[in-house]
Amino acid sequence: MDGHIASREELQLVAAQQATIRLLEERIVAQEQVIAALTAQVKELEDQLATDSHNSSKPPSGDHPKRTQSLRKPSGKRPGGQPGHPGSTLRLSETPDRVIRHRPTRCAACGASLEGAQAQGCEHRQVVDLPLIQLEVVEHRAETIVCANCGAATPAAFPPEVTQPVQYGPGIQALGVYLRVYQLLPSERTRELLADVFGGSPSEATLQAAVERCAAGLADTETAIRQGVQQAAVAHCDETGIRVEGKRRWLHVASTKWLTHYGWHPKRGKEATDAIGVLPAFTGTAVHDGWSPYRQYACSHALCNAHHLRELTFVEEREGQKWAGQMKGLLVTIKERVAQEQAAGAERLDGATQHEFEERYGRVLDAGLDANPPPAEARPPGKRGRKKQSKAKNLLDRLSAHRREVLAFMYDFRVPFDNNLAERDLRMMKVQQKIAGCFRSTEGATAFCRIRSYLSTARKQGERVLHALDQVFAGAPFASSLNG
Repeated sequence: MDGHIASREELQLVAAQQATIRLLEERIVAQEQVIAALTAQVKELEDQLATDSHNSSKPPSGDHPKRTQSLRKPSGKRPGGQPGHPGSTLRLSETPDRVIRHRPTRCAACGASLEGAQAQGCEHRQVVDLPLIQLEVVEHRAETIVCANCGAATPAAFPPEVTQPVQYGPGIQALGVYLRVYQLLPSERTRELLADVFGGSPSEATLQAAVERCAAGLADTETAIRQGVQQAAVAHCDETGIRVEGKRRWLHVASTKWLTHYGWHPKRGKEATDAIGVLPAFTGTAVHDGWSPYRQYACSHALCNAHHLRELTFVEEREGQKWAGQMKGLLVTIKERVAQEQAAGAERLDGATQHEFEERYGRVLDAGLDANPPPAEARPPGKRGRKKQSKAKNLLDRLSAHRREVLAFMYDFRVPFDNNLAERDLRMMKVQQKIAGCFRSTEGATAFCRIRSYLSTARKQGERVLHALDQVFAGAPFASSLNG
């Protein structure tokens, strides 16, 4: 600059300015990273607030007060009973237990006495009600007979179930187990109900002894239920957390349309399912939510599409991605087509129809993958492991890698569209935890699982639950069809 030679002070100033610029640039980069991280965190929190039972696996009990949109489509039917539905209206019994006759005593026209007059007609009305309920006391007397020949005294033996001077019989024990294990009443409320209805209140120890006796009588039945599920063509699997002795444990269910097997374990993964013993010997198709330990078994697998529909709803509504709505529509279309063919007596879709649906499935997947490219490989300093993906990308990867398991219901009509059966079988277990809290002992948890397996199985097969419990205490548990 006109031959001017920069002084030492000027050079130092320029160097300082360049250092400041570099510092500011580094600060801008760091702030951009913080902003990006905070933006991602805010979005993740917003996504969490936006999830409910219609777009995630959260139960309806956790929904916000606002009304959510159901995934079910309108059926077009009017509310109430449908044509052909068997009604439950009370009907006159041909053999009433008691008849009360009502006769007029005076003529309604002239007031003359009608005593002794013959009835010319009768209108019938019946009242269905409970009789007076009270405990029946049965006294057993074991007589001693002296032999006329030798003079020896021989006492009679009491029945094997009569062991105490005074005790509760099998009927009230069965009812106590019914209230505790099936209706999920805590011990104190069970005692209150029995006292209010019958005037007798068994102690908590008596109720617990009845539960233990019932569980002991069902050991062979539990084994038969487990074997029945193992031999089934299709079984549903799921798990949920419970508390035993104040610690978090896991309750696992493996069930069919006719059988239910419950088992609990301290662990959640394959160690637990191995110990419970259903899946290691199962060779059919296991329907589940895609949890990785289930995949370690050599059986066939089918994924729950109810889960997929909810996740797709989230991607469609929160991310605005059209492919998710298209995939929802396709899965529902296949489900409806399967229902039509099944009603017509078919066991699977024909090859051409399967191929058409597979092609459409692939096109929707491609559209989704194009809209959700893999995340960049570069990671912030100090971060290790696989880079976090979006929910949409994780869902796409699952739908792509396991497409045959997603569409298993299309290839074999015995396989259902979803895993709702297992979820229903687990639902009452969560109710038990909310009502009664934790199991106070491991033995109590084991007894509960065994009895509940039996009662759920009996219910599925149309047996009256209380009657099924009566059979246990009579030494002959219900076992009409313990196969899958």
